[in-house]
Amino acid sequence: MPVLTGGQIVARTLRNYGVDYVAGIPGHGIWSLTDAFLDEEAKIPFVQTFHEQSAVHLADGYYRATGRPIAAVTSIGAGASNTVIGMGTAFTDSTSVLVITGGPPTHMRGHGLLQELDRYTANDFPKVAEAVSKRHWVVTRAEELPFVLHRCFNSMLTGRPGPVHLEVPMDVQAEAADVQLHDLERRLPVGRQHPDPAAVDRAAAVLRAARRPVIVVGGGAVTSEAGDAVRALAEHWQIPVVTTWNGKSAFPEDHELFAGSVGQTGTIVGNAIASSADVVVSVGCRFTDWSASSYAQGVSFSIPPAKLIHIDIDPHEIGKNYPAEVGIVADAQRTVSAIADSLPSARAERDEYLAELAEHKRKWEEQLAGRRDSDRFPFTSQRPLGALRSVLPRDSIIVAGSGNTQGAVKQTFPVFEPRTHLTSGGFSSMGWAVPAAVGAKLGRPDRTVACVLGDGDFLMTAQEIALSITMDAPVVFVVQNNAGYMSIRGGQRKQTSRHIGTEFSRPDGSPYSPDFAALGASFGIESWRVPDAGSLEPILRKAVQSGEPALVEVPTDRDAAGPWVPGWWDFPVPAYITDERQDEYHRTRATEQHL
Repeated sequence: MPVLTGGQIVARTLRNYGVDYVAGIPGHGIWSLTDAFLDEEAKIPFVQTFHEQSAVHLADGYYRATGRPIAAVTSIGAGASNTVIGMGTAFTDSTSVLVITGGPPTHMRGHGLLQELDRYTANDFPKVAEAVSKRHWVVTRAEELPFVLHRCFNSMLTGRPGPVHLEVPMDVQAEAADVQLHDLERRLPVGRQHPDPAAVDRAAAVLRAARRPVIVVGGGAVTSEAGDAVRALAEHWQIPVVTTWNGKSAFPEDHELFAGSVGQTGTIVGNAIASSADVVVSVGCRFTDWSASSYAQGVSFSIPPAKLIHIDIDPHEIGKNYPAEVGIVADAQRTVSAIADSLPSARAERDEYLAELAEHKRKWEEQLAGRRDSDRFPFTSQRPLGALRSVLPRDSIIVAGSGNTQGAVKQTFPVFEPRTHLTSGGFSSMGWAVPAAVGAKLGRPDRTVACVLGDGDFLMTAQEIALSITMDAPVVFVVQNNAGYMSIRGGQRKQTSRHIGTEFSRPDGSPYSPDFAALGASFGIESWRVPDAGSLEPILRKAVQSGEPALVEVPTDRDAAGPWVPGWWDFPVPAYITDERQDEYHRTRATEQHL
């Protein structure tokens, strides 16, 4: 057996396990580990980020674009703590990321050494990581590492994906041990989890009796590569398909059966079809409040009276928010295919139902066009998205930031292939999009990657645009500049008719904004600020066709409406608001079905 240091064990194992990149900042608490990546036997490209949070977001974006995990490594203390938002995002959205942090030397634990959290118990950071990781480990001897590393990958890649955290103390990184590195293929289960045949038969029976069925696809449908199976079931049984935020891209949006997205900022079509369905087939969807309009009956869903066929790899999601007529714990791809095979071979006919869907879509397109095709300048939230879609290749990857941009992309920007729409859904982290877009480009260098986000989101991790140059990962960054957190301002105004802390302003109240085009240029990126409505498409086309890192600042009207809000979000109205908003809130809250 080879004699290796703890750092060498980690580095060689990651290379053996097929990890393509390691991202992070090599602070003092991880030096002995990162040094091992210089060994010929363990060389993996190191992505030097400018913030530890960004390292995890980059790894997250890589996984979402490829389905393969990479690692993020950081020091102890502040460096480790900066990974929490990244882990929280990956944990909420069920994406696989390996986060490795250093730790105090085992013989120094509890003495309050530099960057140690020790006032409650010695070295408290692993407790912080507990809430945002699928599992976490703290090793105390180098001999433990081969076993713990394959456990990390087993946990990260099986069942419902998620981030895992491994702390390697500084002395364990440096000490040597005689070890045998483990073969990952012999430590992971083989194949996919198939559904119970009895449950499949029950689901098929429910579907056979349906008059107005709908399929709702969530992020689990993308993870399990269930898109083709969903399409086959939808076409065979003539079922409209709606998507959640992370389910967007699982079904081609130019398909006649695509009905849009659901939820608070879903589409009018998606909510109308899903809320009036008599059978809902859920594929990898956990029914968050945003996707289910806070469970208000008849807004996005009506379960009951609609019957729910709930397919998920995680048993804890079955029946959590809605009662399931049939709950199936299994791989989504295998389950959808099995249900389709159990239905009659004759194609279902739903002419009246599908004519209703087509009419909803016609009206929605008319409504959408008013903002998407507007020549208003500064722009609406939707106009740059329509222009960008027209100049991007069909298989491009769109990475959407949070806020108004996130909802507008969901409603306005059609995608056609799995893993071509990436956004931080359940955690909706600001600062995620820029590093995640670079991660997506590293994972899919063959695809054009565009990152669209608001100026508030951009300013949280703007420095990471440098990675598009330092890592030769050209991304087109489109910054919608409205000088503030306008989605937050819009919500505040709706609730209380006033707002606070949402506008970027000078002391005299006039809007304040950096020169984003100049900022991009200072990083060595070709950058533009769109000067008028007629220049939008030509500039975006030039940025996309350059094949180089590019930044386009798009002036966006502060008072331009964001996405439409056809759904509902349970946000309590302050007691001092005594007008109709208070009555409307309590009236809709009384219809919530989750309780």
